Amino acid sequence: MSSLRYVLSRLLRLLVLAAGLGTAAAQADVYTDVSHLLRDGKRTQALGAAQTYIASQPRDPQMRFILGVIQSESGMTDDALQTFTLLTQEYPELPEPYNNLAVLLAAQGRFDKAREALEAAIRVNPEYATAYENLGDIYAKMAALSYGHALQRDAAQSTAAPKLALIRQLLASAQKPANPP
Repeated sequence: MSSLRYVLSRLLRLLVLAAGLGTAAAQADVYTDVSHLLRDGKRTQALGAAQTYIASQPRDPQMRFILGVIQSESGMTDDALQTFTLLTQEYPELPEPYNNLAVLLAAQGRFDKAREALEAAIRVNPEYATAYENLGDIYAKMAALSYGHALQRDAAQSTAAPKLALIRQLLASAQKPANPP
């Protein structure tokens, strides 16, 4: 049953993609323009261009996803949460909105909700490596919280201190760039 659901969701994604190919050339320029504005740090212009495009193409999941990224990078967290949440509801076959939603939820310390979103992304696409990596990060942060609570309640009897130190070291090393500039 789940393999049938997976095949159907993949087929639906392909149909959405095929439907978009007819207007792909015109849209590609808009996507490229908005992406370049965002990459160049012109978030306000990127936001305006994305919103203008979405006003004429309100069901376009790709530009709405880009809008969510712009909102997130612009510190408009509530708007980005709403954008990604709506995308997961309207296009549940797309794993990327779940992943981005999870990142925002985790940044707010809402680890259980972030975990749920990442598990949904993995159900949609079991090959989505980024979602697995982010889920591992969520589990590590949840473990650190649990070990911290154990120490607060009984530091003398707890064996959590070395575990907490190890998790903190792991999390700290994961935040450092692999190849420093």
